[in-house]
Amino acid sequence: MNPNKAIRQIHRWTSLVFTVTVVVCFAAVAGVLPFWVYYLPLLPLAVLLFSGLWLFALPYATRRRGARRAALGT
Repeated sequence: MNPNKAIRQIHRWTSLVFTVTVVVCFAAVAGVLPFWVYYLPLLPLAVLLFSGLWLFALPYATRRRGARRAALGT
């Protein structure tokens, strides 16, 4: 599998996990739960940040790599 496709798939599934954890946190507001429950969305959010930055930079990197190959004549 292409690593870029794998990162895209991880990004998609992590977004689902993040959405579920945010819903759980909103549901937890109604009850009395420990404070660490409110930190649960931070881990998927960090994964989303790094995978999203990678996916954002990917077209620019491939375009630059293609221009470099064209300049070298390969």
